[in-house]
Order: sequence, then C-alpha cells, then structure tokens
Amino acid sequence: MESPATRGLTLHSRSGVAYRFDPGALCLELLVTGGPGPYRRYEVLHEPADLAAWAERSRLVPTPELDISADEVADARGLRDALFRVVLAHVRGDPHPPDDLAVVNEAAAKPALAPAIAPTGERRWAGSPGGSHLLATVARDAVELLTGPYAHRVRTCAAEDCHLIYVDISRPGRRRWCSMEHCGNRHKVRTLRARNAEEG
Repeated sequence: MESPATRGLTLHSRSGVAYRFDPGALCLELLVTGGPGPYRRYEVLHEPADLAAWAERSRLVPTPELDISADEVADARGLRDALFRVVLAHVRGDPHPPDDLAVVNEAAAKPALAPAIAPTGERRWAGSPGGSHLLATVARDAVELLTGPYAHRVRTCAAEDCHLIYVDISRPGRRRWCSMEHCGNRHKVRTLRARNAEEG
C-alpha cells in the first residue's frame, strides 16, 4: 500500500512555487492535465510519453509500463474533458451532462488494469497494458467516486482564483483548500494583512 505521505501531485503556482496537491482520487488527478474551454491552456497531454508521465506521477502503484498509441492520448483528453464537465455538474448539484456521462461509462466498460502478484511477491500489472486499460481504470474510479460514500465530499477549492477539484476524505470533512501550503497559506496571509490593516 502507498503511504499517505507519498500521495499527491507536485504542482506549481503562477509564481513558480512548487506545492503538493492531493485530490484524493485517481480520476481527479487526471483533471490537472488540462480540460475543456478555459482550461485548455493548461494542456499537457500531447503525445504518448505525456500520458505515460502522468501515470508515473499518479497514485497508481506500481507505475504501469504502458504501450500507448496516439489515438489513446486523444481518448484520454476526451475522457478528461467529459469527466471535468461531469464532476463540475456534480459539485454544483446540476444534472450530469448525458453525452459526457456516456463517454465516462463507455470508457469504464472496457477492460481495466488488472493487478497481479509477481514471482518476487510484489504487486504488478498483468499482461501488456495499453492506454485504453489506463483510461478504463480512471473511468471506473470516477464511477466509484461519484456513486460512492464520498460523492457528497467532492469539492472545488474555496479560493476564488483556484479551480482545483478534490474529494475530502478527511475524518471531519472540513477541508476547504486544494492545498494548505498553497491556497490555505494564501488565505492565512490575506486574513493576517486584513487584520493588521484594521488594527492599524
């Protein structure tokens, strides 16, 4: 099992400062690679190596050795964009877009990564997995998240200028920020400055 300390992605703020962001679910990790509409400027999935690099940074343990085609990279972008719209609708309490749900469900219906035990006793992935297996695993994770016990805890960061999405799996369920070291810290600084200005 992976340690909680190893979970999460390293992102960079607009000023270039690195911080850890743990969205709490594999499917939500895919959403940081770009997205539809205004999020397209963050696109990082251009070729098979990009999708393989994302898999290496993801919470999948161990990292699967994938044979990814250019078409599967396009499928990954399509799944991500559909998932983005479905999750945002879910967070807002809006109806899930039917066309986007169909994309997620179609991906989830395909064969996913299959875990196996290596002769050494370590965990590995069976067969020769490709990009479609990876996408099926992500889509199934989305189905589990959005229909499971934490579905009501999928949220967007409380910072007005941050659009990162996470699932709050903490016991108290009071997480507000994408990352305490980024948006949480920015909030603390703004609050302190406002308090000092009032006292001054």
